[in-house]
Amino acid sequence: MIVNLPFVGGVVGGALIGAGLFVIVRESMPAAPALAPALRRLHQPPLATPMATAAPGRNLDWLGGLSRWLRPPTRDLALLGRTPEQYALSLLISAGAGLLAPVLLTLIFQMLGIGMPFFVPVIGSLGLAAVAAFVAHRDVLSKAERARREFSRAVCTYLDLVALQLTAAHGPVQALENAATVCDGWVFERIRTALRLAQLQMHSPWDELRELSEEIGVPELGDVGAIMQASGTEGAQVHETLRTRADSLRDQIRTDNLSRAEAVTGRLDVPGAMLVFVLMGFVLYPFLTRV
Repeated sequence: MIVNLPFVGGVVGGALIGAGLFVIVRESMPAAPALAPALRRLHQPPLATPMATAAPGRNLDWLGGLSRWLRPPTRDLALLGRTPEQYALSLLISAGAGLLAPVLLTLIFQMLGIGMPFFVPVIGSLGLAAVAAFVAHRDVLSKAERARREFSRAVCTYLDLVALQLTAAHGPVQALENAATVCDGWVFERIRTALRLAQLQMHSPWDELRELSEEIGVPELGDVGAIMQASGTEGAQVHETLRTRADSLRDQIRTDNLSRAEAVTGRLDVPGAMLVFVLMGFVLYPFLTRV
């Protein structure tokens, strides 16, 4: 039996490259919300032992030093429900895939009898690894930006719901809790979790909302806590203030959407101009060849 080594090498190399691309695509897709951190926050023991706190993340403990060295975007990760260790692991996998791809291509070329200088795969591996890690980092930032815009839009609805609850003669705490149970979605789930945590730890709900807004970088949620604090501590009627803040937030979101649309439209002018030049080249080429 004769084994065709170049064919086998090409098949193996293609399979490895496909596996690397699958890992990159899988890491780029939005992950499911992490349930374990939320449960740990809700069921914190009074005096947590080091073993109890380290047990849930023991599989990624070896990435703790790397995650601190990378200085991960903590607010973006908290908004996405990821840990710094998961962020470091995604960058490490992406960089590893980029590091191996040129090496596998070089092995395939060697099996096919195509020579290549040594420095080409080395430089290509380092460059592609850096690019892949940067793409993974930008993917986290872009997902966090989209999630933050979605959170801000949901806060507009939450402001109106809280105002309706206050108009129905509910107390400030009950208004916050009832308004959070009206809608579904991950944003209202985060708000319900914060309110439930405030209830279990005997904290005021507006303080918990402000802490959540600082943790995930959504100041609009902190405005809800500040307005409701005036209602809870001073007894002020704030339902009109809530509606006014919701209207101003909608105007701000509308302005941001228009700015992004104009920026996208401006970027579309460049390929349109390039297409015009290409069409002019096709039109002028026959006349230029006859001259």
